[in-house]
This record gives sequence, C-alpha cells and structure tokens, in this order.
Amino acid sequence: MTSVEESLENATINSSSTDNSDDSSSESSDEEVPDFPIAMWDFNQCDPKKCSGRKLSRLKLIKTLKVKQKFPGLVLTPTGTKCVSPNDRDIVSSKGVAVVDCSWARIDETPIAALKPQHGRLLPFLVAANPINYGRPCQLSCVEAIAATLYITGYKKLARQYLDKFSWGHSFIELNKNILEVYSNCSDSQSVIAEQTKYIENEQKQQELAKQAKPDFPSSRESESD
Repeated sequence: MTSVEESLENATINSSSTDNSDDSSSESSDEEVPDFPIAMWDFNQCDPKKCSGRKLSRLKLIKTLKVKQKFPGLVLTPTGTKCVSPNDRDIVSSKGVAVVDCSWARIDETPIAALKPQHGRLLPFLVAANPINYGRPCQLSCVEAIAATLYITGYKKLARQYLDKFSWGHSFIELNKNILEVYSNCSDSQSVIAEQTKYIENEQKQQELAKQAKPDFPSSRESESD
C-alpha cells in the first residue's frame, strides 16, 4: 500500500490502460450530454489501440487540446496542490475538466509543468480497474480519471456513461464505490484528504489483520523431523 503522500503524487493518468474493444458503443437518447468541455492533452506516448483518451476522442466525448494550449477549467495534473472535491463543481460546470494523456513509463519526460493550469488538481486515492493496471492504487486511465472527477463533483450519471464505453468500465465504480461516495460527500479538498488518510489506514489495518489470521503451517522438513 502506498503512503498518502505517494498516492497523491502518483495520481496522474495513464491513458494506455484500456481494452481493444471497438467503438460500436453509441450514445442513446437518454444519455446525459455535458454542457461543459471535457478535454485532454495528448502527448502521443501510448498505443492508439489501447488508449482510453483516443477512444473517447473517436466517440466525440472528449476534445483534444494542442500541447501548449491553455485550458481554463479543472486540470488533473501531478503539479496540482489540492485534491478534487465537491467544492470544484462550479469550476467543472462553468469551465470543464481536462486530463493529461501520457504514459506512466514516460511521465518524467512529459512537460506537464509547462501547462500551468489555473485550477490544477490531484485525484485522491482510488484503485484502477483498467486491464493493464487492475487493482493498482492511483494508476488510472484517462477515462477513469475523468469519471472519478465527474463522480466526486456530483456528475455521477455522466461518470457512469463515460465508463460504459469500455467493457471493463463498470468495474471502476464497483472497486471504488464506498470511497467514491465518501469523497463525493466531503466539503472541500482538506476533508477529501482526511477521508483518504482514514481509508488508507483502515486498509493497512485490514491487511495486517489478514496476515495475522493466516495460519503459519510448518515446512515439510519440520513436519518430517517431529
């Protein structure tokens, strides 16, 4: 389990962590249409066939920004100083949300700092459900990061719609349902971090209890000598 500090620093986005399903998913008439922009910077570091951001772009569910293009809304970036919280709803509703589409393996060479967003945000602790990083803390794909932000800021239906475009998408909500609900009921970034800390500490305690409860069987050599 990563520490709180590590989980915050690692809460950037790995867009290459998706499946190879086709783009046959089409928007139904009862789907919610966002009245704010959802965008990404694509640094062309990922396999286009496995990139969740690219698939969202093909489905016209996300706008691709130029590398040096500014974005006025909430930006998910490791250079952020605050966590996404329900308090960010006004920013999302009026100016939108954007994500950095890059590879985890090349994060150090990606000029993220040059974006200089006005509303840079970190994602709190969440577990990835994408096929490549399934079960790993914080290594979310583009669509998971966007969905998490939408969910926390109160756009839960829209979050599910974005995830539904991927065969594995429903698993993200299932894996993180409890903590996402907790985050979505917080007041601000500080309370999100406080809840994150409690959640991580509880998970660590549960892991320790599980280890203690596991029977310590003697080795075969020891059994033979008895």
